[in-house]
Amino acid sequence: MRFMFIIKTDSENVSPPTPALMEAMHAMAVREIAAGRMISDGGLAPRAMGAEVRVRKGKRLVTDGPFTETKELIGGFAVFELADMDAAIASAAAFMDLHVEHMPGWEGTCEVRQIAGSQVELIRASG
Repeated sequence: MRFMFIIKTDSENVSPPTPALMEAMHAMAVREIAAGRMISDGGLAPRAMGAEVRVRKGKRLVTDGPFTETKELIGGFAVFELADMDAAIASAAAFMDLHVEHMPGWEGTCEVRQIAGSQVELIRASG
């Protein structure tokens, strides 16, 4: 089963990871990749550098950043191949423990979502 971890923090709490946290996250990633569990990950550039494409009242709108302030920001993601939701929660908890240990005062959430299906995998499989 594949799971996506979505790392979120309050917009008022935005600060780059400490060097100690970066080192700990790298060590965890090396271990998870070697075990075949971590498929992909990445941090996200600031929202001010992004764009939004949305549909409103039947029209497509494109808005370049910066955007109005939001309460919550997505800072990064990871995709894992894990046995079940219990294993995903355990992995997310271990990741968040790194933040507790290496970045005191940081507050955030790791949302754990099972990936329901992949068009890419279906198309690749069909040939």
